[in-house]
Amino acid sequence: MTSQPQPSNSAANFTDADFRQTMLAALRLLAVFAVIAAAIFWWFKGWPSAALVLIGAAISAASLWEWLRLMIAVNQRMDAGATPRPMGMILFGFVLRLVLTVVVLYGSLKLLHGTAFALLAGLGLGVLSLTIEALRLVKRWSA
Repeated sequence: MTSQPQPSNSAANFTDADFRQTMLAALRLLAVFAVIAAAIFWWFKGWPSAALVLIGAAISAASLWEWLRLMIAVNQRMDAGATPRPMGMILFGFVLRLVLTVVVLYGSLKLLHGTAFALLAGLGLGVLSLTIEALRLVKRWSA
């Protein structure tokens, strides 16, 4: 049984591992919210709206994951003595994901005839989950 690294108790001691742990917790929370929201939209608006919630949540999850990768790469570049990962591929992946996001948003709204509010709800779940994890950090630091 491996033990999880304990998160720091102050903002001054916030490490890369704390950032990674916070982002992964936000991704897990996003997955739970997405399942619940998809079930609610399916019940009230049908399966196309539920699919739009899941598409929006997947885009949010991909965004959070990309930000995690980008911040780890930037932090590695700033750390003295560390061998940094090449930024070119990470930035290319970031821009490519943004382009694919626009294509997926347009295609899902054109092909699925659900409500656009479901797609917005799915996109907003990423912000909600990240906000909750940030509040958990603030609470831990103030304790």
